[in-house]
Amino acid sequence: MVTVAVRVKPGASRAKVGGCHQGPYGPALVVAVPEPAVDGRATAAATRLVAEALGVRPSAVRLRAGAASRDKLFTVEPAEAPDDLAERVRVLRDR
Repeated sequence: MVTVAVRVKPGASRAKVGGCHQGPYGPALVVAVPEPAVDGRATAAATRLVAEALGVRPSAVRLRAGAASRDKLFTVEPAEAPDDLAERVRVLRDR
């Protein structure tokens, strides 16, 4: 299991995963989504993008904190955990 701090940027012109933001949970992966921050649509889109970027199923990514915030904590717990999951997060964050 890996915990990933994420900074969501809703209303972006295109979906993008990469970059670092110093947030309240420490260095956070930046996830830009075109969906607006209304009724959890941006959070749902961010969940899907994080899963896709890490190569896991969307059901393996769960929101742990920050449902109504741009700063979120996700827990990634795939059925078959890749050994390099934490390294994948670091590479994306360092883009």
